[in-house]
Amino acid sequence: MSPEMERFKRTLRGHAERRGHVVALWGDGSQLDYATLYSEVVYRQQRLRDEHISVVALALDNGIELMLWDLAALFEGLTCVILPGFFSQAQRRHCLEQSQAERVIAEPAFEAELQAAGYQHGGEFWRRHFDGTSRLPAGTAKLTFTSGTTGTPKGVCLSADSLLRVARELEQASQPVEARHHLALLPLAILLENLGCYAALYAGARLSLPSQKTLGIQGASGVDPTRLLGCLAERRAHSLILVPQLLLMLVTAAEQKMFNPHIVRFAAVGGARVSHDLLQRAQRVGLPVFEGYGLSECASVVCLNRPQAHRAGSVGQPLPHVEVRLADDGEVMIKGTTLLGYLGEPLHTSEWWPSGDLGEFDEDGFLYLRGRKKHQFVTSFGRNVNPEWVEAELTQGGDIAQAFVYGEALPHNHALLWPVRADCTDQTLELAVAKANDTLPDYARVHRWTRLDQPFSAANGMLTANGRPRRDAIVEHYRAQLTSSILSEESPS
Repeated sequence: MSPEMERFKRTLRGHAERRGHVVALWGDGSQLDYATLYSEVVYRQQRLRDEHISVVALALDNGIELMLWDLAALFEGLTCVILPGFFSQAQRRHCLEQSQAERVIAEPAFEAELQAAGYQHGGEFWRRHFDGTSRLPAGTAKLTFTSGTTGTPKGVCLSADSLLRVARELEQASQPVEARHHLALLPLAILLENLGCYAALYAGARLSLPSQKTLGIQGASGVDPTRLLGCLAERRAHSLILVPQLLLMLVTAAEQKMFNPHIVRFAAVGGARVSHDLLQRAQRVGLPVFEGYGLSECASVVCLNRPQAHRAGSVGQPLPHVEVRLADDGEVMIKGTTLLGYLGEPLHTSEWWPSGDLGEFDEDGFLYLRGRKKHQFVTSFGRNVNPEWVEAELTQGGDIAQAFVYGEALPHNHALLWPVRADCTDQTLELAVAKANDTLPDYARVHRWTRLDQPFSAANGMLTANGRPRRDAIVEHYRAQLTSSILSEESPS
């Protein structure tokens, strides 16, 4: 057993022995104390051991059962794959085939899907035999599939030591605010939430695991605000992990006196850039938001703002377990808890991981992100532009909720805009663009723009599950509008 795993298991055993009556897990209709949690995990370890397997997949909604099986697989030294419910059936089939998961523990709703994939049901497990050599690097504890920018998920192989070191750092980061109750809003298939749950258990806190149905969350982007706010009011959790869209919902609800933000002591937000305006609104209503930065290839969190070290607009300082430096071109390079490798590809052997993100440090070591290196486009005048920089300026004024900027080989940069309010006029959008342009050099300014008829979302294929724009899909869908300046030199409209 690895050192970090031994430390984590020893910590849980200590909670069971000294604080066994304290509630550890709170699901939809039941609760488990720490003594029961530990014994249930040990029991499930034996059940997995009896199967003589190396890979197990979990197709379960958030809840007590998912957490118990996840911990059992971790401590038993198996590779665990949590299948995202928001993936398509074809994507989940891809994950099962690529990982060669010999056992699946699943909700009844997946019966037809698993039968079609060649699995047979018996007892707690769906079983399938795979021929051939495993494509997993030795020591893979968690196989997480990123949705990426295409339809085929990519498998990231991570060790237990990397995962649990990050979980321990997350627990220590929230210690000053004494967050004794964490509520998992995101699916545990999202690595950040999975590790947030480990962090809560490290702390001996209460971990709320309502199902996504109970929370009113459907797929990757559908949310029933009434159900979500009702669950938050009932659970009264101290800590949450949010993506920007959920943060916007909570801030708006707080502004309308439909959500009490003062219950929350630590709200970590990541997954995509948060606008300056939204951070200011969160501060005004008293929601303690701490931006962070990470990537699956580095076991999730790399940098994080913390109560004792917080600078709005940055993604925080690097956590103690990693080193971060900038390459000559500004790319963020990371050394520390990096992946073992991608599934089916050669092992990762380099000391430093090239993140693909561009960044800057201030004099106190806080990191500011400046967009994705690969998203830079070159105008027809030969100037390099990072669209995320321009998009951030457009969305910080309070009138534009979503912006997408394109100018590859074009004489004029073109923006697709979705307003914050339905009653926002075109004149207001025009003024917002002009205000943003005042802060930008000429080559980066938006010369033409189009008002969208619907926002970007995961449901329409324009956003990833965690809120990042699918840039290739957006360009393909709106190509006629984006390239209209080649055919016309009319005024922006």
